[in-house]
Order: sequence, then structure tokens, then C-alpha cells
Amino acid sequence: MTYPEPFDLTGRVAVVTGAGGGLGRAFAGVLAEAGATVACAERDLAAATATAAPLGAVAVELDVTDEDQVAEVVPRLAAELGGLDVLVNNAGIGDLRSVPLHRVRTEHWRRVLAVDLDGVFLCSRAALAVMVEQGSGKIVNVASMFGLSGARISPIPAYSAAKGAVVNLTRELGLQYAAAGIQVNALCPGFVRTGLSGGVYENPEFLARLQAQVPMGRIAEPAELRGALLLLSSAASDYMTGQTLVVDGGCTAG
Repeated sequence: MTYPEPFDLTGRVAVVTGAGGGLGRAFAGVLAEAGATVACAERDLAAATATAAPLGAVAVELDVTDEDQVAEVVPRLAAELGGLDVLVNNAGIGDLRSVPLHRVRTEHWRRVLAVDLDGVFLCSRAALAVMVEQGSGKIVNVASMFGLSGARISPIPAYSAAKGAVVNLTRELGLQYAAAGIQVNALCPGFVRTGLSGGVYENPEFLARLQAQVPMGRIAEPAELRGALLLLSSAASDYMTGQTLVVDGGCTAG
């Protein structure tokens, strides 16, 4: 498939974390279709390979919470692939138990923040070192509509806290690197049918309650986020930084 300017990514190098399934797999796919050389980074190397193989992409094992591994893998990929033009910070997990804050275990809280917030910090830091040197780049932080408002249907305090921090970190980085030719933006999905949901979408009663909260009356498929991701990864968003792009079926509109 050939994409027109300004969405053509021919000659660009992109790294997608959490690329083993769900949104990460969809994001790696659209970037590859647009012409980018894509590295599919995932803690589960077999899952990364399953995404990468049909795309002709690179599969790499990466735990975004491992500081040393991130510091080694990201610059190595940039050196091997000829730069780093796009980083998609997609790796994430949800609350390990859906319980109110007074029942949240400390180790569960820290695990969610380690992946969803610290992972964004570590990967962005490594990528920005490359991007500053080359004078260009784009970072897309996958946050959530729950980074902009609280969750009503079930308690997810750690996830909401982490994603809210990612939204504001995006604003901060957008300002810090605006003059360096680097754009940093956040993509905030609503309800999407991915493994992050832990199978709750298979519960008809819960699904009906959830869909009732969405003005469009349904949850999204991962492919429906591809266009938004491509916008933030391409020259189409060259005059856009520190912003949040919300794709949530209208949930945060009112």
C-alpha cells in the first residue's frame, strides 16, 4: 500500500513498544504499510516475532521497565536501522485488580506505574538522546481517555494515575523539545477490544454497561486507531506538539 504525502513514512525508522498484540500490532502494521522500517519491541519475543514477520519488520525483546535493557536496545536499534524517527510508547498494563484505592496492594500499584509511566520515561529518554543528535523525531505516547477523566464503570486508580501522568509528561516534553525539531504528542484511546481488558468484553452484561457509556454505542477495534497513530507519526503533525488526540467514541465530549 502506498500512502500519499504527508503520511508517507518511506525511509523512516519507527520503534513500537508493546507490539506483540492489540494496539501495538495495529500500530506496527500501519507504520510498515506507510513505508517505515519498524522494530517491534515486546517483552515476549515470540509475540513480537508474530507481529514483525508478516510485515518484514524487526522483532526485539524489550522490557520497558528494565533501565539497562532500554538503554542498550534503543540506541542499538537506531544504529542498526539508520536512525530513529518515531517512537510509539504503547506498552502498558491495566490495574492487576479492579478495586478501590484503599484495597490496592502496593506492589500492584508500583507494577502498573513501572510499566505505564516509568516505561514511557525510560524509552523516551533513550530515544530523545538519538533524536536530539539527529535534529528530528516524533514520540507518540499512548495514554488513555482515563488520563483525562476518572473511570466510572470500575475502579482503575493505578492505570488512571499513570495515564494522567503520561498526558502531562507529553505536554512537558512537547515544550522542552519543540525547538529541537522533535514533536511529542499523546494518543488517548477509549474502550478498545484488546488483551489489556483481561477478557471483560466477553462478559455480555459488563459489555452492555460499558457500551451504554459510549455515545457511539460500541467499543473500538484496534484498527480504528491506526489513522490517528499515523497522523501523529508522520509529517502531517509537524506543527503539532504537546497535544492529546482523543479517540474514544465521544466519551469525553460531554
